[in-house]
Amino acid sequence: MIQFYAPEIESTGILPESDSAHCCRVLRMKAGDEVIVVDGKGKRFRCVIMEAHPKHTSVEIVSEELVPSHWGVRITLAVAPTKNMDRMEWLLEKAVEIGVDRIVFLKCARSERKVVKLDRLEKVMVSAMKQSLKGVLPELEEMSDFRGFVSSDFGDAVKFMGYCSSDYPRKEFVKEYPRHTDVVILIGPEGDFSPEEVEAAVAGGFVPVTFGESRLRTETAALYGVTAVHVMNQC
Repeated sequence: MIQFYAPEIESTGILPESDSAHCCRVLRMKAGDEVIVVDGKGKRFRCVIMEAHPKHTSVEIVSEELVPSHWGVRITLAVAPTKNMDRMEWLLEKAVEIGVDRIVFLKCARSERKVVKLDRLEKVMVSAMKQSLKGVLPELEEMSDFRGFVSSDFGDAVKFMGYCSSDYPRKEFVKEYPRHTDVVILIGPEGDFSPEEVEAAVAGGFVPVTFGESRLRTETAALYGVTAVHVMNQC
């Protein structure tokens, strides 16, 4: 099944230009053909093409169904972006395919990158959502100040901080995460969190954890955390 993405499909009945071009020029679909469209907000629509146009294909909605996130908990991943943005694109693609609800970029004391442009990253996430047959596009947020983020209210979610240094007592993530619970996972920059940031996070209720014996890159640690939550919640 091929999914198209049109966030305003209910009000406009039009596929965005990128999806219209894929529909008409790549797949060579025409009037009368059926297409599946998601709005990124949890709905999937079965539609019929009324006019096939490479810039604004119009469709008529035939039926709709709810496709909420299937993992049952809210997963927030907060990560300091790496200097090489290709690694962040890879992370977002895989995290969306596996399942995540919110992604926040952190501005840390040792961050190699202070600015992130979201346009390209949003396209990567949309593609991953469509490819993995999901109906909800995760929230993607601008760079957030580390201290402001860790002092935020996350409701009943459990909070963990992936930390490399053994200078601060750490616990094993897979032993500490209580299954079927909303979770916030912090992943630091290439140079790790500063001691002052660790203290601020702990004061905010975050538990420093390790993701095993291996030292992982930023994007690998982030994906490990997300994957581990899914695996443990399926047991």
